[in-house]
Amino acid sequence: MSALPPATRDWLAGPALARLWSGARKRLESNGVQSTGSLRLTAVSTQERNDLSLLLGKPLTGTAVTVRLDALDERLRTSAAGLGLRQVLEELGPPLTDRRAAREENAAQRQHVWASLAASLAASPLAGQEWTTRWSDVLRRTGVPKGVTPEAAARTLQQAVQVLTVLLDPKRTGTRGRGELATSATGSAHGLDDGTWLARLVQRGIALAHGTDLPGDAAGRRALWRLVSVTPDEVSSTVLTYGLRPLGEDWRARSLRERANHRAETHLTSRDLLDVRLHLPAKTVVHICENPRVVEAAADVGCSQTLVCTSGSAATVVLTLLDTLASTGCHFAYHGDFDWPGIALANRIMRRYGAQPWRMGAEDYEHLATRSQAEGIPQLPLVGQPVSAVWDAGLAPAMAALGVALHEEATLDLLVEDLSAPL
Repeated sequence: MSALPPATRDWLAGPALARLWSGARKRLESNGVQSTGSLRLTAVSTQERNDLSLLLGKPLTGTAVTVRLDALDERLRTSAAGLGLRQVLEELGPPLTDRRAAREENAAQRQHVWASLAASLAASPLAGQEWTTRWSDVLRRTGVPKGVTPEAAARTLQQAVQVLTVLLDPKRTGTRGRGELATSATGSAHGLDDGTWLARLVQRGIALAHGTDLPGDAAGRRALWRLVSVTPDEVSSTVLTYGLRPLGEDWRARSLRERANHRAETHLTSRDLLDVRLHLPAKTVVHICENPRVVEAAADVGCSQTLVCTSGSAATVVLTLLDTLASTGCHFAYHGDFDWPGIALANRIMRRYGAQPWRMGAEDYEHLATRSQAEGIPQLPLVGQPVSAVWDAGLAPAMAALGVALHEEATLDLLVEDLSAPL
């Protein structure tokens, strides 16, 4: 229930005094919620001037009015309102925020966070090491991520010091899994997952301690973990392949060739790619597809060509395999979905590897669209923002004109025909 008499509240809340209360609110919130200083209103209308005159108890003239807030506070207390300026503002709107006090509290909390980091470093075996000063300075400059409370920030920084102390111990031997390390520091096996603030803190510390750059991609981050004998998860993410026949007589190369000869697809993990020497014959053309169904169809009929599947957007393990193949002189041919996300994915592969389009031109699209319509296949609408294809300037306009999305399954017979060509 309002502490203001109803009639008084209705009058004070009228539009003629709205600018006064808005300006007064901003002034009080910025100066410690004190009714001090003055407020100047310009371009005052006749109704505003009349109501201000009644409120302040003195005649006002002209189109500009200066209001002393201490005088306004006193006037309100002795009027029918019977409340000071702060109380009136809170009766007419939300509670006032003491922004000065909030700034001071935030500054004190930030100081506590960094003081906590300094104390953690000083109490650890890392104390006195040259890189820790640079690490601390970088963290201060980058600041605490938005949404992280001071308490959580201090705790995470302490955990980072704890993890770095373990990783950089010169007496430490053997390797540890990243999930195991995260559990010991945070209680969660996911505490050091890629993208977490704790992982970024630790990775920056590792990079500084070893005098190396902070990597910007997942493969580089995994290499950084291995630098301190931490094994990231290198077995859960895989790349789907078919027909890989690497040279060499080690058991891994023989195993891949045997699976290829038996028309069997192969899932390779990141760990496999660390161990396997994938040297294919010079100038081997590796076909790349987006959908696993293409691999399945190729295996069903025993296609002879080499095939790598991105399974949608190419994950790090896919790019790692393709990078390896590219380094040995392989060439690439790419096919994906005829929709806007599919064109964006194709652009990424085309640019990175100089891949050739594989039945991915405007004529291919138009032929498939016409064929699917003639076969009575329901037409899938093409939605989203158009994406230009880097390999064919006419593809995006052709797709936009027909407005039909075509997934790889619509091309399956033609792709399998190409993959069946003799080596």
